[in-house]
Parts: sequence; structure tokens; C-alpha cells
Amino acid sequence: MEIVTENQKTKNSILFVDDESIILMSMKSQVKQHFGEQYKYLTADNAKEAWDLLQELEEEGNSVSIIISDWSMPGMNGDEFLRKVHKSYPKIEKVIITGFADQKSVEDLNSEIGPISCLKKPWDEEELISTISHAMHD
Repeated sequence: MEIVTENQKTKNSILFVDDESIILMSMKSQVKQHFGEQYKYLTADNAKEAWDLLQELEEEGNSVSIIISDWSMPGMNGDEFLRKVHKSYPKIEKVIITGFADQKSVEDLNSEIGPISCLKKPWDEEELISTISHAMHD
């Protein structure tokens, strides 16, 4: 879990959630390389940690603009996590990234909490950047 310092409070955040640290670091690095200091970049390696971090940030008056979550994780899957997020924080943009989910599951999630973007693993860096750009400007 990363700590937010005073001078970063006004910056919108992008939260990456994945149980594989190499994927977290890779996504964060690609996105940060493109957007620079425009956003704060947060990571969590499971849904519970991400939820705790999200609540902590909201209590401090910080906002998370977008969550990019893996679908398949131990404890709570990404689709279940994003449904939970949507109930409490419907304005947060949501992206699910997966190597496993079938199209019907993605469509069900989209119809329930949509619109939601879905990226396939391995993701394309340009598609990741484009998805975030669109989500941030809609």
C-alpha cells in the first residue's frame, strides 16, 4: 500500500489492482511514462487492499478517477470488486483486464455497472493508454 503525502492531495489517482506484482509494475510504468505527473499512481495486490486504500483516500478527500483491475484474483475476483466499488463510488471509471473471462461474463458486468472497458492480457500499451485517456475525458 502506498502512502499519500500532503502535496499530492489534489491529484486524481489511478488505482491498479492485480495479484501479480510484475503486471502491476509494468502497467503503472507504462501509464506513468505516458501521463507523467498528471496523476497519482496507486497499486494494490488484491481486492481487499484496494478497497481499504480506496476508502482511506476518500476519507482524506482524495479521489480515485479510474480503477484498472485484474479479473482473476484470489479472495475476491475483479468483477466482484468492481461491482462493490460501483455501489459506493459509481463515478469512478472502471477497467477490467483479463486473460480468462468469457465474453458473456464481460457483457453481464458491463450491463450491471457499465460502461466498463475490458482489456485482454497480454494488453497492448497503446490500447491501455487510449482506454485511460477516454475514461478520463468522458
